[in-house]
Amino acid sequence: MDRAPRSGASHRDCFRALQQEPGRGVQRERLCRSPGYSRQGEGAVRPKSSPGCANWGRPKRQQGRHSLVRPGELGILLRPRPADNPHQSQTVGLSCTRPGRHWAELIVRSTCALYVDTGYLLASAAKRVTGTSLRSGIHVDYAALVASLIGIAEARSGLPALRVHWYDSARHGVPDAQQERIGELSKVKLRLGRFGVNGEQKGVDLRIGLDLVAHARNDASDVFFLVSGDDDLTEAVEEAQAHGVQVVLLAVPTTVGAPHAVSRHLLRAADELDTIDGDIVDAAVTKIERRSPPEPAIPALTPSNARSSRARPTPLDIVTSSRRSTAAPRPAPSPHVPVPAYSGSTGQPSWIAPSYEEQTAQDDLIEKVVVNVLDSVLNSNTPDDVRELERARPSIPPDIDRALLRDASDALGVDDLDANIRHRLRACFWRKYDGSPSA
Repeated sequence: MDRAPRSGASHRDCFRALQQEPGRGVQRERLCRSPGYSRQGEGAVRPKSSPGCANWGRPKRQQGRHSLVRPGELGILLRPRPADNPHQSQTVGLSCTRPGRHWAELIVRSTCALYVDTGYLLASAAKRVTGTSLRSGIHVDYAALVASLIGIAEARSGLPALRVHWYDSARHGVPDAQQERIGELSKVKLRLGRFGVNGEQKGVDLRIGLDLVAHARNDASDVFFLVSGDDDLTEAVEEAQAHGVQVVLLAVPTTVGAPHAVSRHLLRAADELDTIDGDIVDAAVTKIERRSPPEPAIPALTPSNARSSRARPTPLDIVTSSRRSTAAPRPAPSPHVPVPAYSGSTGQPSWIAPSYEEQTAQDDLIEKVVVNVLDSVLNSNTPDDVRELERARPSIPPDIDRALLRDASDALGVDDLDANIRHRLRACFWRKYDGSPSA
């Protein structure tokens, strides 16, 4: 027994001892619903005027648990935390009896909770596995991934996991078949946003921020694990910390082990930064490989089908050949005129063509980004998807365009890409697509 009010102790001293312990918000709510207690003012709890709560007694053990043995007494039961693990779950109990009522014991258990930004998690995992953040290029074992995240949170905090809050986007906010299966997993609470006009997710960051603040205010858990790197969550993390909750960032590691795409502001606001084990990501997330189509069977050549296979002109061939013969010859392309990129003279500062060196380095990075994204697209897309991609040309589907912009931003080290880089990035995509075997 670590602390208990002595006989004759004041109500103020007893409740001050209670409010210094974890889970105090939950304890206050339960006190308000306990016999002999009422709420007076915002967040205030004090005993009602009754003989049953006028005296304070010492708790003692009875039948292997804490209880109060004399009627009309109230005590607070606290179990000290082990010195080797300060995060160990602590039991906080209250026993209160009144004349004519049985005693009741309330237990509050410390827990941890996970808040998973699915867009960040899968994009970072895809970047690690395939080299690009395109989500359609990976296959995910969600049951194994969620179980691993729960194990990480429980091992790092020493507390049982209360719940996994899973945030993702869906068309009109209605879950698809895959999201419904995720929501049916144990301890998973599915929280969905929606897609905007341009295919961007809407409402996800706001849901995460509101839940962080609301759960911290209600003392839902003692430690929050946030799987995200979004700068927009910085203020929500600070507000949750103001309510006494510890917020730990869980980042997806890159191939070299560094945390991927974590905002500097969010990193400064969080209490701690930790990374998910790379082996866990590699085991749950795999790259989708292209399936080579079966080769068509070549029919045996016989004299009958040999005669029928002779080329015979069709009406379309006749019209096409006549148009080609009457078409005007195309003019020869103008020769390339070299442009000076550098010049200098003695005693004068050197002159370099604007953005010459910068564009050369950027072109190499842009080409590398486009090759990775295009390889993932061609490996994961079906023939119908490829035909849809060609019909939408010169526009690029929103999910592919976002992957291009996100990967280019990471490669170039800039948060906002200018219009020139965006144009070169998309032009390079179509140029590489035309040169691919699937084009």
